[in-house]
Amino acid sequence: MPSITRRRPRNPDGRAAVEARVLAATERLLKEGVRFTDLGVQRIAAEAGVARSTFYTHFRDKTELLMRLAGTMRESSFDRTGDWDPAGPGDPLARLTEVFADVIRIYRTYAPVLAAVSEVAAYDEAVREYWAAGLEQFVARTEDALRIEQQAGRTPADLDVTTASRLIVVGGDRFLADHVSTTSADPETDAAAARELAATWWYGAYRRPA
Repeated sequence: MPSITRRRPRNPDGRAAVEARVLAATERLLKEGVRFTDLGVQRIAAEAGVARSTFYTHFRDKTELLMRLAGTMRESSFDRTGDWDPAGPGDPLARLTEVFADVIRIYRTYAPVLAAVSEVAAYDEAVREYWAAGLEQFVARTEDALRIEQQAGRTPADLDVTTASRLIVVGGDRFLADHVSTTSADPETDAAAARELAATWWYGAYRRPA
């Protein structure tokens, strides 16, 4: 297959606008129930109102497009959890519950993208590794936070930080993906999910009884 040489655009703002249209068009199609595997570049380009050749000027292929969509969702949710400081002022459990309520809203917004990632990751190693790498960054961040809490004497010294971090991060991601894909949009359902997930993190790791 011949390589595709992408030209550097003369107008960076114009490039961003086109990419935003393509990303938004793909999200719309996914929300309509189109499987990502069945979604052709021509249909995406038509939905975005651009030429097929324009698509390839901005994206190497559909895999890059999907990773861009997933990256926006991942950064939004990870940044929100990064705002939480277990030693900060106020009730840390209540604040963590608020954080997860926001994360659930993000996961709901990007539920079709999550479904596409799960679909494609089953056969595309690049997508699978991309998503896993993001989780690993979050696991590492959580490890650092738990070690700081251990050193301060607020988290039990016998907590296996590495294992606990992987359990609550990877397990939390799986729970959230399942929650938004199998339950209704009832706010009370999301509120309960946020409370339980926050309590699992707090009492299962950060403030586990000694």
